[in-house]
Amino acid sequence: MDIAQRIAGTVDARADLPVLEIGPGTGVLTQFLSQRDRELKVVEIDTESVAYLHENYPSLDVIEGDFLKMDLHEVFDGRQFVLTGNYPYNISSQIFFKMLENKELVPCCTGMLQREVAQRICSGPGNKDYGILSVFIQAWYDTEYLFTVDENVFDPPPKVKSAVIRLTRNTRATLGCNEKLFRKVVKCTFGMRRKMLRNSLRQVYERDVPLPADCPYPDKRPEQLSVEDFIRLTDMIEGK
Repeated sequence: MDIAQRIAGTVDARADLPVLEIGPGTGVLTQFLSQRDRELKVVEIDTESVAYLHENYPSLDVIEGDFLKMDLHEVFDGRQFVLTGNYPYNISSQIFFKMLENKELVPCCTGMLQREVAQRICSGPGNKDYGILSVFIQAWYDTEYLFTVDENVFDPPPKVKSAVIRLTRNTRATLGCNEKLFRKVVKCTFGMRRKMLRNSLRQVYERDVPLPADCPYPDKRPEQLSVEDFIRLTDMIEGK
């Protein structure tokens, strides 16, 4: 219960917004979120869990469905909201990509997920965990690794540790570069993360990329580049 209370407390960073919880199950986290004086909705795909929630939380607004297929503009009539939950490990990355597609609606996202994914999201350049998910999320959000959750607090215990994070929308309104090309460059270079960029970038166009002579990146590997570096690299590639 202590862990659920702590997770519920993470949403208070934006106490002015309604909350959407993903995958409430039997309401372990929901019971503490519902104690807050704010609008709360939950989305649950499992029919048995939906029935349990209706029976035990009769005043709770339960949306039965798949979060990944929802139109998030319809949840709170186009208003912004805080996204939270004990995220299913098998779809946590998909949840965050969905968040990125709706980043103007989700200025704050918190919750518990597999520790390895949390580390990837929050890691910076030069770290072995830094990768595609790190760059895409950090382009639009400030990331906080709040605390680790030991597997022994669960019954039965999972085989992996968990972690709680918070993502807060930064002030960036636009990347200032071709965003489609930016995503392609990031995916392509991390797809061959052991190669220097001069080699991996050839795969973007299936030929040599004529970067400016003063470009500082050809001999680097992708994990050495910050979000800002990837933005500049994208501009250089598009310019040529």
